Order: sequence, then C-alpha cells, then structure tokens
Amino acid sequence: MSQFRKAKFKELETIVDFQILMASETEDMKLDKETLISGVEAVFEDPGKGTYYVATEEEVVIACLLITPEWSEWRNGTVWWIQSVYVVKEHRGKGIFKALYNYIKAMVEGDETLKGIRLYVEKENTKAQAVYEKLGMTAEHYKLYEWLK
Repeated sequence: MSQFRKAKFKELETIVDFQILMASETEDMKLDKETLISGVEAVFEDPGKGTYYVATEEEVVIACLLITPEWSEWRNGTVWWIQSVYVVKEHRGKGIFKALYNYIKAMVEGDETLKGIRLYVEKENTKAQAVYEKLGMTAEHYKLYEWLK
C-alpha cells in the first residue's frame, strides 16, 4: 500500500530523474540536469518556492509532485498549484496519482487559508487531462498564456 508524505532532501536525485523522464515523455524535451539539480535544491532550501510530495511503497519513491503556492487576493488565501507530476511507469494505472491528489486535496480542505488546487497540462497530454477530469477538476475557467525565456 502506498504512503504519502513530504519529500526528503535525500530524495533529490530521484526527483531530478523523474523530472528528466517526465519532460522527455510528455514534451520530448531534454532538460539540463545541472540546472534541474539547482532548481530542485532551491525548493528544498526555500519552502516559499514550493514543497515536493511523494508516494512510496516499501520506502521506495514511486511518484512525486511539486506544490507551489499562489496568493489570491480575490480569495484572501493561497491556491496550491500542482506541478512536475511523475509516476513510475510500472505503477501507472493503479490509482497512485489519484491517491496522492486526494492526500493534497485533504490538506487543502482542512486548512481555511488554502482556497483550492490548480494545475496546468500540456495540450496534447490527453491521458493526463482525462485523469484530472475524473478527479473532478475542470478546464473551463482560464486559458494559460506564457512567455518563457
């Protein structure tokens, strides 16, 4: 049975490896490992940037995601963004992400200062979109635009 918790710094390399795999699988993108290591370290060093959560089985990390906070003056509270989702291939289709999402959702529901959960998904990643919709998330409010250097 899976367990869910905040990630530990000693799991940094696993998180980095998961992100490299996720970028390759979903966007056919090759991430720079040194930049990624620095980015993941920055999250562990500054909790204001976010928090990694993991799913484990028998102490082995099998999934992770990153929560980043966004202040909403409209709601006078914080919305949690789910980012960097990865589930090890052998564990996909077993409800691991659903359980990890529900773990996060329960924290949001139990804290009056937390107002909701958001995430973004690559346009062609229809499998992930179907999973998110089954969890009760909707894609009807906003369209994401970005400019990235």
